[in-house]
Amino acid sequence: MLVHGDAEIRDMIVPEFYGHVRRMIKHPEASWILDDVYRGIATPQQKAIMLREWYGAEFAIFKTNVKAQTTSDLADMLAQNPEKRTPIMRSLHDLINQLVQKKTTGFTMLHDAMLQYFLASKTGSEEATDFIELLKGDEEGDLLKNLAFTKSGARLVCLALAYGIAKDRKHILKTYKDTIQTLAYDTHGHQVLLAAYDIIDDTVLTSKAIFPELLGKDTAAYAQQGNILSYAIHLTGRIPLLYLFAGKAKWLLPDEDRDLLDELHGIRKTTSKKEPEIRRKELLRALSVPLLASIAAQAETLVQTSFGCQFISEVLLDAEGDKREALDAIASIAKSNMEAFESPAAGRMMKSLVLGGRYNSKTKTVDLVDPPLHFHDLLHAQIEPDIVAWATGANSFVVVGLLEAEGFSHKDALLKILRKNTKILGQAATQKPKEQEALKEGGDGKNTKSEGSKGKRQGGEIGNKGTKLLLQKLG
Repeated sequence: MLVHGDAEIRDMIVPEFYGHVRRMIKHPEASWILDDVYRGIATPQQKAIMLREWYGAEFAIFKTNVKAQTTSDLADMLAQNPEKRTPIMRSLHDLINQLVQKKTTGFTMLHDAMLQYFLASKTGSEEATDFIELLKGDEEGDLLKNLAFTKSGARLVCLALAYGIAKDRKHILKTYKDTIQTLAYDTHGHQVLLAAYDIIDDTVLTSKAIFPELLGKDTAAYAQQGNILSYAIHLTGRIPLLYLFAGKAKWLLPDEDRDLLDELHGIRKTTSKKEPEIRRKELLRALSVPLLASIAAQAETLVQTSFGCQFISEVLLDAEGDKREALDAIASIAKSNMEAFESPAAGRMMKSLVLGGRYNSKTKTVDLVDPPLHFHDLLHAQIEPDIVAWATGANSFVVVGLLEAEGFSHKDALLKILRKNTKILGQAATQKPKEQEALKEGGDGKNTKSEGSKGKRQGGEIGNKGTKLLLQKLG
């Protein structure tokens, strides 16, 4: 009824649970029904009413007015009623501890309650310290593993990493040893990995605990590269790989991740002795080698997707180590399969590599990487025989990038070839895409006047924009 019913049915049934939450959550069968309703059916207001019952019997006996706005934010409740702090915290801790001891730790409601307890604890207090010990107390590690896969649970684990001492952090990482790959793909679980990157000062510990498990330790190189490819083209899986390169970029991290990281960074100012950039560089250095090797081995597969192209750009621009083999692989594909780079994502990737850095919208310049990539020379050596096709095709902006790239050794030779083919460039700059395709296929490239007029009336772009820019540069 709850799953298939409407809001009216929901609002009739869910309130029947009020007053019985503490009893039901301890029952072996009823607890799962209660948590299913809490997690997937109840409204935020109904969830708040149900969660408040964890705070003591008075919240079950004196039922909340369901029409009034109710909060389950324990810190706010205690701030308004500080005299109730001791009984509420004791009641909440006792119920949490009962479920932990019974090893029934998979409930979303339990994770929400645990987060509320930790947030209401005073930083550095015995309450907070004992609670971290409670998290660590499960010898099988099921509690920490279950926590990582819910929104509140993942945040709690991240906060435990942030406030815990070195011994606590090492224990938490060790618990996730066999779960790292699952965490990487999970909407909430990957946040635990980001927190470890940004919080733990011992980067040797972090890199040894996470990267071998993440990439696939004790496996053949091709298997490890297959894992990296799977991460690179997965919306969530790519985050633990690219965060060290792209940081809190909006295209990479959802708002929830950025908000959590902002919270952790505020805590880090009081708990960390290492500069964030030094920590990032040390971790990035450990991760760069396998990622560069993966690009070299699987470049042709990566360039077929927008995520793969972003992965290539970020790694090649910021990785530390020898990038030549990976760059050669990209350039070789350009020679043998020009069509592989006709997507907008591939075009952006190629132009970034050719320019040797990222475009800075504030300064209107390219922030060059150090040491330089010199990809412009590698690419030109591969595509020189087909440079006119590149200049008049979907990849024309790549040729524009070659002319704009700092340190490009063959600019004069390229300009000479382009000037010899000004007529072809002019046709590409003024013809519609269908006409350009007809030219490639040996047709006369003629379309009716009415079709051209129709394209203009509809606001369609006539001609190749990149080729137009090339003609401007030729004077």
